Amino acid sequence: MPQDAFTLRLTAAELDRTLRGGRVNKIVEPSKDEVDLILYCEQRTRKLVLNTNAQDCGAYFEDSEAAAPAVAPNFCMLLRKHLQGAQLLSVSLLGFERILVFRFRSSTDFTSGERILYLEVMGKYSNLILTENGVILGALKMNALDDKARRMIFAGIVYAPPAPQDKTNPSDRAALEKTLSHAEGDLANFLFTRVAGLAPVTARQILESRGEKPLADHVYDYIFSDMVSPCVLFRDGAPVDFYARAIAGALPYPTLCAAQTAFYSARRSAKRREDLRRKLEGALRHAVKKHEKRLAQTLEKKLECGECETLRVKGELLTANLYALSKGMRGCELMNYYDEEGGTMKIALDPLLTPSENAQSYFKRYRKQKRTLEAIAPQEAETRAELDYLKSVLAIISSAETEEDLLSCEEEIVAAGLIKVREEKRKKAKPEVPFRTFECGGFHVYAGRNNLQNDALVRKAAPDDIWLHAQRYHSCHVVIRTNGQPVSDTVLAFAANICAKYSDGGGDKIPVDYCFVKHVKKPPKSKAGFVVYTDFSTLLGDPSAV
Repeated sequence: MPQDAFTLRLTAAELDRTLRGGRVNKIVEPSKDEVDLILYCEQRTRKLVLNTNAQDCGAYFEDSEAAAPAVAPNFCMLLRKHLQGAQLLSVSLLGFERILVFRFRSSTDFTSGERILYLEVMGKYSNLILTENGVILGALKMNALDDKARRMIFAGIVYAPPAPQDKTNPSDRAALEKTLSHAEGDLANFLFTRVAGLAPVTARQILESRGEKPLADHVYDYIFSDMVSPCVLFRDGAPVDFYARAIAGALPYPTLCAAQTAFYSARRSAKRREDLRRKLEGALRHAVKKHEKRLAQTLEKKLECGECETLRVKGELLTANLYALSKGMRGCELMNYYDEEGGTMKIALDPLLTPSENAQSYFKRYRKQKRTLEAIAPQEAETRAELDYLKSVLAIISSAETEEDLLSCEEEIVAAGLIKVREEKRKKAKPEVPFRTFECGGFHVYAGRNNLQNDALVRKAAPDDIWLHAQRYHSCHVVIRTNGQPVSDTVLAFAANICAKYSDGGGDKIPVDYCFVKHVKKPPKSKAGFVVYTDFSTLLGDPSAV
């Protein structure tokens, strides 16, 4: 993103016009790289984010309110001490450096004075520093004398900005003309490497708009013009960058602050979405691995008990031939009357036991293995059902498109006990997430976002509504609200496409079963989202058609 001095100068001017004279109502430090100032100005409250994270550094507005930590960090407490209730006098740029200067007038019952908050927007070296009379009171990121840093930042020393780069300051017109008189080769790269305060994208924009104007004149006029046409570039729905001047294919915004707000909000939303997706998938994959291990152990026991019937047969053969056996024998070969071909069976014997005791030993082992098989049969069925359920939730998460979809999945996973939440978070009431809703041919089509919603969707549907589900795949449940009217093939195909899109099926076409809701039943005590259905038909759904 072009958080260069060119963009920051325009940002500072907008912030100054918007916030000048505002009062600091609240100060929050939601993370180690961010401080939020809640200011009241022009009869409204604005949240100003001062971010020093390498990816999100800058000063911009945000509408949502971040949760404050239970215990305020030290720098947050320092800011509250000196800036709570302070009046913002101005916002400006320090020279032509990537440093925003926020001047405050703070008055208390005991002290009154001016304090300056510097926001240094410099990628991974970004920082937030509070000063009074030029002396540092504190900083978001401080270092000590033994850190071997080129620049000392700690309380009590005089604030000094970072050493300037070996580049020409564009505000010095004579120096700018001298530097650009030797321009050669890739002019965009030359501007970026030789002129201070320009990002590569800004250098390219300057050259693209040059025309026949002398280079030095055009560069100076472009940089120090107050003209803005802010925009944000999106690609496949994801924010790519924001710009102070319009570029092809970007979405325009009324102000640069509005463009930054939209860009960072979309970016943070995408990050929250992916973080939540990774968290949910991690919990589910852990649970899947746990149940797969349990199933493997169950199948191993089942395999060990595979000779159960053979033990019974050996016991019966020994019992039938007691007259021909004697104590001390280590084995025998008896006619197997269970074998249709009339074969024999070799049977190992314990020489210390009588033939009858050997037979009872085989029966005992038979009964033990039979009890084991009877015990593990429901365990295997339960584990397989649990695995199928977990994989269905994984399929829902992988097809989730919005944060709202993932939050609904989180609600289901929490209810299933796969993720623990803090008690205070549990008590906080959450708004009910609605079904996915579509319309086609005058009919409303609903799709569940998770298995709990899938059950609710079937439960709330009328008997003559049409229910759809991907065949042999995990998918959301889809219901066409018919209101007793016949449904056209177009509407059915549309609903099947929705079902195919929100499934884990691969390929261009996915078979989708459909039937009336009255033919869909949920077995007692079955997992969320599990149903059985009859009297169905099948058609092909196209995931790419939605």
